[in-house]
Amino acid sequence: MSQSRHCPAVLIAAPASGQGKTTVTAALARLHRNLGRKVRVFKCGPDFLDPMILERASGASVYQLDLWMIGAEESRRLLWESAGEADLILIEGVMGLFDGTPSSADLARHFGVPVLAVIDGTAMAQTFGALALGLARYQADLPFAGVLANRVGSLRHAQLLEGSLTEGLRWYGGLSRERGIELPSRHLGLVQASELNDLDARLDAAAEALGASCDATLPPPVTFAEPEPQACAASLAGVRIGVARDEAFAFTYGANLELLRKLGARLEFFSPLHDRELPVVDSLYLPGGYPELHHHALAANASMSEAIRAHHAQGKPLLAECGGMLYLLDALTDVAGERAELLGLLPGEATMQKRLAALALQAVELPEGTLRGHTYHHSLTSTALDPIARGLSPNGGRGNEAVYRLGRLTASYVHFYFPSNPDAAAALLRP
Repeated sequence: MSQSRHCPAVLIAAPASGQGKTTVTAALARLHRNLGRKVRVFKCGPDFLDPMILERASGASVYQLDLWMIGAEESRRLLWESAGEADLILIEGVMGLFDGTPSSADLARHFGVPVLAVIDGTAMAQTFGALALGLARYQADLPFAGVLANRVGSLRHAQLLEGSLTEGLRWYGGLSRERGIELPSRHLGLVQASELNDLDARLDAAAEALGASCDATLPPPVTFAEPEPQACAASLAGVRIGVARDEAFAFTYGANLELLRKLGARLEFFSPLHDRELPVVDSLYLPGGYPELHHHALAANASMSEAIRAHHAQGKPLLAECGGMLYLLDALTDVAGERAELLGLLPGEATMQKRLAALALQAVELPEGTLRGHTYHHSLTSTALDPIARGLSPNGGRGNEAVYRLGRLTASYVHFYFPSNPDAAAALLRP
């Protein structure tokens, strides 16, 4: 007989991007953690930067939830497992509450998780209430917890915002616009957690400010049904996989690494920036990141470049995603026009631009099977290679990203979510 689990939970959403969802979610996580509660945080949709912040805030791993890329049943499993150990589950939404298909609202409705709407109160008074009411009532069957104001200017401002709420909408408090609370960002989103020396101080300040304006009692429990058991025949038993991890390569889904370990792989982390040689490995995984911020240093590390070229020449598997793919090219030029010659394993060059080049969920039919994931980049790549496959977006978004293959090297702008097809993921990295 299946068993249900119960745990307090809310989904933090907003009318649009840029309202401060991550700051508020992180403040809530740190606030409850500082009260001695075990908090598990999830991020709705494909994102690498927000989870880094949320992991520091909560002290626990942060995984993605998404009805398409992750799937309803895998999302159910993650929530059900967390409900068995956590005192509170927080889910940070993506984009605006109703944006995209599936949207954050779709996820909240599917699992019965009430929405806590975050609204940027800057330069707003009574209109705050109208916006809150619209979010709460736009879809009649959407579970709705209440509203929290971000970037509040003063106590009087907070009182105006709270007083504008109608029809019994609950006020969850307000977070001030203090400079020591906001999280800095760059072209792909927030700055990586490892780059913020004062991150813990910012998180504690945000938690303290939020605690001073809101009731820190737990929300009502949500019931999470037990998922159906799933069998997986894939195996990576004994396979040693080198995973690039440093300031230039850090965009990895926690669920990807967890799956590789579950399949029996031994992960060896290394730094293309700082290490002079590869660990002893059978396969290489070069995830995305910010190689454009470190391309001269990557080019200068000649011994690492030679080690990766030798790995490929020996016919060993190499999977490169987005920034990892840029590292494989002949050269990369940043937005300032600074060019650096890189590995030269893929013929062609990439150039960074200030505007977004592609943002879309992707499903790619590879010879190993179909993998799902997403693409998000500001660079343009030119190559004479013909792709072995192209991605397809369920929303018709820009993308249709090419996947290139040379021997056992597979490279693409697509960030693959390995649990979407464990057999295919294992085949890409199995010697």
